[in-house]
Amino acid sequence: MMGNLIRYLDSVVARDPAPRSRWEVLLYPGVWALFWHRIAHALFNARLFFLARAVNHFSRFLTSIDIHPGATIGKDFFIDHGFTVIGETAHIGDNVTIYQCVTLGGSNPTNGVGGKRHPTLEDNVIVGSGAQIIGPVTVGKRARVGASAVVTEDVPEGATMIGVKARSTLMKAETYAKEFMPYGTPCKEPCEPVGNQRVDDLEDQVAALREQVEALLAAQAEPEREADKPACKGV
Repeated sequence: MMGNLIRYLDSVVARDPAPRSRWEVLLYPGVWALFWHRIAHALFNARLFFLARAVNHFSRFLTSIDIHPGATIGKDFFIDHGFTVIGETAHIGDNVTIYQCVTLGGSNPTNGVGGKRHPTLEDNVIVGSGAQIIGPVTVGKRARVGASAVVTEDVPEGATMIGVKARSTLMKAETYAKEFMPYGTPCKEPCEPVGNQRVDDLEDQVAALREQVEALLAAQAEPEREADKPACKGV
């Protein structure tokens, strides 16, 4: 038990440069939310639904993190900061990192049957702050969901998703190979090289048009200067 706790705390320290020791990590609301969820989930599986909900509400009061007792969570799950909502049928793999104000929300079943309504996050997924992942979609292994992205479709393994509605971006191989990416967003490299190339092309076109306009203005001004010259008088 103690060995598992130390391993978990070390996994958090590896993903968050802020704590100076394991003791600080023990004060994190995400750590306590996960602790209480383990208890609530065991009660839920034992069909003690009211007690599971009571533990869930107590945890939400303490941590501002709402994890439904039915959610399935793997090893070394880390919620950095709070105000996160995780739905009943969500399934979270190992070594997943979620930042603040993330929602793993459910779709509204039209047939009246609950079923699988919430997302599945596979191993080593990172979800940036404010992201919304809605419905029974699957986010593939090592995928990154950027801040404030809205995901409503499956995410391929290793993809980085940004925007509303979220779309995949191109990433350099060395960026993809990184073990961890804070907030799920490659900050030092351009997120969309194709878009940046388009901006460069537009700037080149504007510069060419400016040169043409200046040339036309110069050509128009030349006859006016000639007309302003004094006429030569005969001797």
